Amino acid sequence: MKKLQALKRKKELAFVSQLQKKFKTAEVFLVGGIVRDTLLNKESKDYDFVVRNVPTNKLLAFLKTKGWVDIVGKKFGVLKFTPKGVKQQIDIALPRTEHAFKTGGYRDFDVQSDYKLPIEEDLSRRDFTINALAYDWQKNEIIDLYKGLDDLKKKRIKTVGQAEDRFKEDYSRMLRAMRFSCQLDFSIETKTWSAIKKLSPKINNMIKGEYVVPRETIAKEMVKAFLHDPAKAFDLYDKSGLTKELMPELLQMKGCPQPRNFHSEGDVWKHTHMCLGNLTDKKFQRKFNNAPLTGELVMAMLFHDLGKPYTIEKKDRLRFNNHDTRSGELAKEILNRLKISNADVDIDQVVWLCRKHMIASHTKKSPMKNTTLEKYFFSELNPGFDLLRLTYADVMATIPAKTKKPDFKEYFALEKQIKALEKITAKKKKLPKVILNGHEIMKTLNLDPGPKIGKLMNILREEQLKGKVKTKKQAAELLKKHV
Repeated sequence: MKKLQALKRKKELAFVSQLQKKFKTAEVFLVGGIVRDTLLNKESKDYDFVVRNVPTNKLLAFLKTKGWVDIVGKKFGVLKFTPKGVKQQIDIALPRTEHAFKTGGYRDFDVQSDYKLPIEEDLSRRDFTINALAYDWQKNEIIDLYKGLDDLKKKRIKTVGQAEDRFKEDYSRMLRAMRFSCQLDFSIETKTWSAIKKLSPKINNMIKGEYVVPRETIAKEMVKAFLHDPAKAFDLYDKSGLTKELMPELLQMKGCPQPRNFHSEGDVWKHTHMCLGNLTDKKFQRKFNNAPLTGELVMAMLFHDLGKPYTIEKKDRLRFNNHDTRSGELAKEILNRLKISNADVDIDQVVWLCRKHMIASHTKKSPMKNTTLEKYFFSELNPGFDLLRLTYADVMATIPAKTKKPDFKEYFALEKQIKALEKITAKKKKLPKVILNGHEIMKTLNLDPGPKIGKLMNILREEQLKGKVKTKKQAAELLKKHV
């Protein structure tokens, strides 16, 4: 309660007391996620207010004197308000009721706002009990009609009212339940979970040729869940039936065998689960300085071995030739189908990571060229840091039968090469500029455009990164030997 009271001292919320002074009958409630997160001692600025007893036109006029108001959300009874002097956007609404059209469609509701409507009516339309809490700004009281405080203590996700009814109003709430479960590390209450399993096939329902739950909505909820807890999200999507509905290709990894001498941990499904779990492992996090996970890394981890069941050969021994390339192709198909780019995930980078995830083992016989290292790990065009993290997590989940311990030998050899190249960047913070570009090479050697110029550029760059060529004169002398 004290932390909720402390919000009154926030600069961006000073307008609330001013509003109450202007309108003596005004009732102001802080609602939703901000109440939940504050009670859980989680940092949040997702401010969401409900204001009673102030007509919309008067509320709008007042807010315009205190900051900038975006009325785009007015259709749904919400004003987007940014107070003067701060960048924080705040949602302010009148109490609302919603009549669902029972299509299961995201935001397929008839929203009715009424400034005289009791706050209890507004809270009754919310999805989960932990999101149906309200803080009375004036009385310093928490309004808890659906035992949301009890569910916070028990760390569980439970719908307001009957679970099936709540999900039939909006099927995307099934995804939200799993996202909150991963985000808060809560369990999903039994009846709520049963309803999700029963209704999961509805996620692909269509009306007039369009999905009732937009793929964009699915993308955002799914990526958030996997970012918060990759392994748990993997389990929840599978056990709820949503993997079958949204990414059925993944199910082929179940029972897909792997050579026991390299993968005593189990089949491809088990290996993938372990890989995802490694992303939140303390050892992994320390290794990479607790850098936050990216959507590209998590999605690549999910799909990196998907090509194995599609390329498996059982002849003299198990083989998965070009499975990395096939994994990239399948990832692209699935991610485009789910419109994952709408969740700020670069699909091309995910595909690239899948295709390159075997990079450490590919350098087993001979070290990687410096020009290739530069392209993979020093170029802003490629997510080299994520490639290192992907490779490391993959090795962590690869358990040889003989030693029962991951073998990081090839990974460390790759890392050593990268660190050697990084020494060049120590002072300048970046690799040296190319000594001669293509045009200069043609002019210096009197050559015509063609594939040979590209080869000469690679030869020169390789020697430059080794520190053997430092001047234009040395570059010209080197290239003359290769013409």
